[in-house]
Amino acid sequence: MRVARTATLLLALLPSLALAQQPAAVPASDASAANNEEAATSKVPLEEIRRFVAVYNAVRAAYVDPVDDKKLMQDAVRGLLLDLDPHSTYFGKEDAEAFDEQANGAYEGIGVELQQQPDNSSLKIISPIDDTPAARAGILAGDLIIAIDGKPISAIKASEPLRGVAGSKVVLTIVRDGKPKPFDVTLARETIRVTSVRSRMLEPGYGYIRLSTFQADTGADFQKHVRQLSKQAGGQLKGLVLDLRSNPGGLLTAAVQVADDLLEKGNIVSTRGRISISDARFDATPGDLLKGAPVMVLVDAGSASASEVLAGALRDNQRARVIGSRTFGKGSVQTVLPLDNGDSVKLTTARYFTPSGKSIQATGIVPEVELKPAPVEGEEALPASLTDFSEATLPGHLHGDAEGEEGYQAGDVLPGDGPINDALAELKQPGSVAARLKAEAAKAPPKPAAEAKPEAKPEAKPEAKPEAKPEAKPEAKPEAKPEAKPEAKPTEPPVKP
Repeated sequence: MRVARTATLLLALLPSLALAQQPAAVPASDASAANNEEAATSKVPLEEIRRFVAVYNAVRAAYVDPVDDKKLMQDAVRGLLLDLDPHSTYFGKEDAEAFDEQANGAYEGIGVELQQQPDNSSLKIISPIDDTPAARAGILAGDLIIAIDGKPISAIKASEPLRGVAGSKVVLTIVRDGKPKPFDVTLARETIRVTSVRSRMLEPGYGYIRLSTFQADTGADFQKHVRQLSKQAGGQLKGLVLDLRSNPGGLLTAAVQVADDLLEKGNIVSTRGRISISDARFDATPGDLLKGAPVMVLVDAGSASASEVLAGALRDNQRARVIGSRTFGKGSVQTVLPLDNGDSVKLTTARYFTPSGKSIQATGIVPEVELKPAPVEGEEALPASLTDFSEATLPGHLHGDAEGEEGYQAGDVLPGDGPINDALAELKQPGSVAARLKAEAAKAPPKPAAEAKPEAKPEAKPEAKPEAKPEAKPEAKPEAKPEAKPEAKPTEPPVKP
């Protein structure tokens, strides 16, 4: 894979942080043309700094209770990032360590992805992770945790109590749409080892690969599973269903490697930011593991970030077709800047663009064949809170180039095996599922206006999830699990307890 320009913002921004501590900015006239951009970003508004110091000193001196200096400063930094966008955030040391664990895919907890709600009164479940205590206990995406071991969320430190020694128990108090009152769920913590790649044969010659997230070893594991399926098919697959449903993203480099393994040539993704160092381009190198066998990519409203990059790369290069529901629409790049005290700052620095030059921010990817979730009633039904589950509903999100187009609706979460069967049918006979859905729609009675799906409305602002920062991919396509830990960090959220 060729990289036209790396996005090593970590090195670029640290000098700017150092300069911000000086009493005056370096004049642009004293810098070379190459340094003008950095000098411009290093100027500090001294009047605003003085105002901040005045408020800081007033709080220290006059607040009703004593305030620890360290906590006060951390809160101030968090406030600095809070209103930028939903994905820029400050990580304390423990959160930063948990963030690193996600790239390795192992930690002790219950196996959920969370959003911290702005009022600090609840934690929203984005999704339970496959085959974890949370998933086995029936925890659903959209559930709200309002207490842990009987203590309200507002009285504890975020999601820390969800982590703990494997085998120990924790009691969650859950609020769920459709339930008249909160209920308790008791879970036993485990060592969560997230398997990001699973596979099986759907029919003779037709393989299925599920990518649940993008971790450090996902690329190498994907290669291994493709070879295993090809061997089972007698040396050559007739086609592959690639399942990216509810894949929240992860390491960008892992998604790029999977795309590269299925492409002979062409652009995979590019990033563009306000400063040139954030611009990057990732291109494919020769070598298609499937030797041209058709691919059907299955997505839904939970497919975000790196998974959208992969789907967009394969579709724009006419290597695969996409089936499912509109994706989440997270088209921004975050860069992680570690601080000298062990904390980190995650800052949105660029946007993703698919090979066709389109931004997926706040619009997502619309499949060629759109599916709807099977109607389910009772306790098995998905929470109503997921009917508007998208980047466009997040307060303060970056505006998308195509945001606000007429007819926009957030996608649906598509659980179960039905979408897999539809993807296989469409893979074997292109157009068959679309024709069937059109015929079914023609026979169905008109839907009452009261039941129509509402337009996207802002929901509670989440605590941002860890993102991947783009970095160069090795020229060789490794078959073994890489030993070196990449610099890129995983996507969304900062805590996977």
